[in-house]
Amino acid sequence: MPFCILSINPGSTSTKLAIYRDETPVFVKNIQHTPEELAPFDNLLDQFAFRKGLVLEALLENGVAAEEISAVVGRGGLLPPVKAGGYHVNQAMLDALKQGRQHASNLGAYLALRIAEPLGIPAYIYDAVASDEFGDLARPTGFPGVNRRSLAHVLNAKAAARKVAAQLGGSYQNMNFVVCHMGGGISTTVHEKGRIVDIVNDDEGAYSPERSGRMPIEPIIDLSQDMGMNRKQILDKVKKQSGLMGHLGTNDCQDILRRIEAGDEKAKFYFDTMIYQLAKDIGSLAPVVCGKLDAVILTGGIAYSNYVTEGIRKRVESLAPFVVMAGENEMESLTLGALRMLRGEEECHEFA
Repeated sequence: MPFCILSINPGSTSTKLAIYRDETPVFVKNIQHTPEELAPFDNLLDQFAFRKGLVLEALLENGVAAEEISAVVGRGGLLPPVKAGGYHVNQAMLDALKQGRQHASNLGAYLALRIAEPLGIPAYIYDAVASDEFGDLARPTGFPGVNRRSLAHVLNAKAAARKVAAQLGGSYQNMNFVVCHMGGGISTTVHEKGRIVDIVNDDEGAYSPERSGRMPIEPIIDLSQDMGMNRKQILDKVKKQSGLMGHLGTNDCQDILRRIEAGDEKAKFYFDTMIYQLAKDIGSLAPVVCGKLDAVILTGGIAYSNYVTEGIRKRVESLAPFVVMAGENEMESLTLGALRMLRGEEECHEFA
């Protein structure tokens, strides 16, 4: 009998879910949440019951009985540094997520465990955002006491790298890649023989649709003091109101591309600058593996844009074969991770 896997990916304004039978999707659904629906909840974890109800309702609407499900897998949230790969969800994990920084992905573990528990089936997370496989040289900064953190789009980056490795006739565990995930947030990762050993995350590299990316530190200190901004205000400014949003008043890349086609030179300049910076990020990670790359991979929603991919290609294609694998593929990635654990092909870690 095939395994029936429920995959859940909570976002800030959506809950994506899918049912797969082994590798075959039965249905995939993206439930959007309006500001009015979310307004009654003081924090993200308070949304748990609301979102769980919508997931169970979607199963009924699509004719999937809960008793059919073999396992539930949720997106991994902002845990303390963990290994890449899969974890059983347990109460210790839920407690850590409750105490840590709040992020919509934290709901993935809650939903997985609370749906799986009454059914007596496994609950997993897979390739959490906080997966940490850094080498020692990747951690220090020049400011004693402040180390770099491994926070990236691990789930999709590793899934894309596995697919490209198979296409090239090799194994992910024996190949080296740089993967640039381009979506609402952007991160670039270098994969050395199955491990993400270094990254350029969203506050170290190119600006993105909403985020500022790397900046000279002195003007930011001066600006925050002059404007009397507190920590939350500064974070909101650099993570939600900067990048393309700050320069062009929108985070919609399709809208910006339409403006470029219509001759908007300002839109073209700031969009081309983002592309230029992304190419720099990719190039900066090649020396981590001494330039021995099997491929450079572009993935995420923005990779659907030929304007973007070709703009990056011309600057980096000399590094290695260039592969575009557009889309986020998160539901498939979660499912395939759970499937490998159910089949005994991959170890499942225990969180403590």
